[in-house]
This record gives sequence, structure tokens and C-alpha cells, in this order.
Amino acid sequence: MIKDFIKEAAASLGFDACGIARAEELKEDADFLNRWLKAGYHGEMYYMEQNFEKRINPQKLVPGCKTVVVTLLNYYIDCPSPTDAPRIAKYAYSETDYHKVIKQKLRQLENEIKNKLGENCFSKEFQHVFVDSAPILERRWAERAGLGWLGKNTQLIHPGLGSYVFIGILLLNIEVEPDLPISSRCGKCKLCWEACPTKALSENGLDARKCISYLTVEYKREIPTDFQNCLAGFIAGCDICAEVCPWNKKWAVSHIHDELKPNSHILNWKYENWEHLSSADFEEIFHHSALQRIGFKKIKDNIHFAKKFDALSKNK
Repeated sequence: MIKDFIKEAAASLGFDACGIARAEELKEDADFLNRWLKAGYHGEMYYMEQNFEKRINPQKLVPGCKTVVVTLLNYYIDCPSPTDAPRIAKYAYSETDYHKVIKQKLRQLENEIKNKLGENCFSKEFQHVFVDSAPILERRWAERAGLGWLGKNTQLIHPGLGSYVFIGILLLNIEVEPDLPISSRCGKCKLCWEACPTKALSENGLDARKCISYLTVEYKREIPTDFQNCLAGFIAGCDICAEVCPWNKKWAVSHIHDELKPNSHILNWKYENWEHLSSADFEEIFHHSALQRIGFKKIKDNIHFAKKFDALSKNK
């Protein structure tokens, strides 16, 4: 079967999971996204307002596509931040930016499929390889491809890996038998809602304007006063809602991907190291990493607020 071949090829390239979905319009997501945007929950991520039709329908993004191939790559590492140090979300631990790692693997998977099934499997006119790089709802497609469910923390939760996974997508111009979705297993659990320091999570989904990940990465101005003491020590992203998730406690295990080797500075540096970091040193040390995307100035500003939080915590 074509589906089996694709999944076996993905596994041989190092992906931890692969699923298949039928490319079609996401009508329910369109309604939700409209309400979410009108409520202003996207904050200053104005790009979320653009390319709406493409975002909810991959056939508008890549005309002629019929199948969505979704891959997952585990990035969890069982290694806590050092004491007296700012916290960094685990997605940014690696020396190499995960976008580059996954895109290379997806290109390899594309070649495997082409060699087996022919060049016409993919569009020759439109970009069809995606890693956080296009208006496409990656987590929803992962859910539709049977790779898990969207938890109350809005993250994909895979039965066997948890939520510490990167998502990669290939859009194919051929039909492939789709996988069956998995129903949610969150039940009545609301630990992620209760643990969020800024109360960014609720029955309405995620209010990005309050999210620590948004405030430390996407928000380019000074963090609002109301949130400066609520960052929980993070300077890049946030893992709190994932850390408290029972499914991560059950399933998350350290990855074995050499390409995602953690940066030794992140594992060992304390506040004094980060505070004395120069712009030139930042570029040299983190040039190929996800932190470089955030930028030196933003990281330095976040360090100030993270240290302030730690000081307040110790004085309580």
C-alpha cells in the first residue's frame, strides 16, 4: 500500500511518527479561527489575519493537492535548566534550528516518494513542504492524520510521544488512504489551565496576548507591566502547560536525534553568563539555533524580567 510505503520511508529517515489525511476545507476551524481573530486573541501576530482561505483549505495553498502527509519528530530532553539560570523552552535547546532539520528530512521523504511513485506526486509550481512556514494549521492536520488530539493546552498530544513534537507537512497531488483520527483523552483534566501563570488558557482556547511563549518570542515591544512578574523565569518560549500534562509525564522520553543535539551553553549557563553575553557572542554561539530567530535584544530584555521573577520568588 502507498500509505505503508510513505510511513516506512518516514520512519527510515528518523521521523518518530507519520500519518495521512485527506486534503479538504476545514470548515469548523474556519468558524473558530474567525471568532478567535475577532476576539483579538492573536495579539500582534497580524500574519494570522492574512491568507485566511489558504489557512483553512490546503487546496487553496497548493492547487491540485489531495493528501496531507504529516510527520512528527520528538524533541523532548530530560534535562532541567541549571539553578540560578533563566529557563528556555525545550524546543529551542538544540544547536541547530529545528526548521532546518525537519525541512531537510521532508525533502528526503519527498525524494523517496518521487522515486517510488513519480514526479507528479508533488506540485512543480507551488511550495509543498512546510515547517511553521506557511498559512497551514499543522496541529489540526496532525490530529486529522490520526497522530493524536488537540489537548486543552492547544498542543497536539500523541499517544506514545506526548506533546513535545515538531510537526512537518508534505502536500501530495495523489490520493492516499487517510488514517482515522483519535478522539480527545483529556477528559475533565484542566491542569494546564490551572498551571498557566498568566491564565492564557481557557474554554475559549489560547489567548496569545497572555501566553508566555508569545510574550517572550513574538511580542516585539517591552512586555506589558501586568505580565513582567509572571514569566516563570522563561526567556524563550514556555513549557509549563506541557510539564503538568499527565500524558507527557506518562509518555515523554528523551529523543535520540543527533541533529537535535542540545546546545551546551543552554544546559550549563547561569544568569551571569547570559547577562555578560555580547551581541557578537550571541550571533556566534546561537547563529544556527532557534534562539537566533528571537534576536539578541529580545533575549536580553527577557533575561531582565526572568531574573526579576526569580528574585521575587526567593523573597516570598
